[in-house]
Amino acid sequence: MTWDEFSERDCDDAIHTLYHYLDGELTTERRSIIRQHLDDCAPCLEAFDFEAEVRTMIAHKCREEVPEALRIRIAAAIQHEERQPRSDL
Repeated sequence: MTWDEFSERDCDDAIHTLYHYLDGELTTERRSIIRQHLDDCAPCLEAFDFEAEVRTMIAHKCREEVPEALRIRIAAAIQHEERQPRSDL
């Protein structure tokens, strides 16, 4: 995809692609295209900055220790779901 093709998309689509950018799911070429769009589009850059900050904050806050009781409940729920017959296959 070229820069000209990307610039014709509306910003909503560009913002959607930012999630893949932030997750590192894009090729080097695609990341370059997104970076160029961000350099030229202040609203998309603001959205990118906001999303990046939210992800950083969540990553920082999620480093705290999970209470053992919660770990046990989650493990039990997973085991329960694994034993259930799957009707969607």
